[in-house]
Amino acid sequence: MEKLINNKHQIAYDSLNLALTMVDLDKKTRYFGTDVPIFHSEIHVIKAIAEHPGIHVGGLADVLGVTKGAASEIIKKLERKALVIKEIDDLNLSRYSLSLTEKGEKAHKNHMHYHAILNNIVENELQNATEAELKFLSSFLTSLISRVENFDEKIVE
Repeated sequence: MEKLINNKHQIAYDSLNLALTMVDLDKKTRYFGTDVPIFHSEIHVIKAIAEHPGIHVGGLADVLGVTKGAASEIIKKLERKALVIKEIDDLNLSRYSLSLTEKGEKAHKNHMHYHAILNNIVENELQNATEAELKFLSSFLTSLISRVENFDEKIVE
């Protein structure tokens, strides 16, 4: 019984260590094949623009779940890095549409390649797993994520 409890504790620690390792990996500033450093928040804005060509700042803010001001600030940084172009929207002259420059498209392509490499790491680790093991792992991770997201730190002193 004690061995089972120790294994469960080890899984808890391993899960936390994996999460922290992924956060550290994701927060590193990368160049994604360009000549400028691109921060975590910036590459995800680039991804959103690539997935929604011609999107405007307000729409981008909605997609990202941030304020228009926050989206606008990141866009300014990406314009200075020559990754994004902001042009007057032909359909609504009071707003700007956003698109990627050639350099922005290269960054997006390399970012997607980066994620493909990470996906391959997981797929390789799971290559010999049975269908039942995959279902269990998927259910376990989904449940764990939900419980952690809803965790309330009410610690009694």
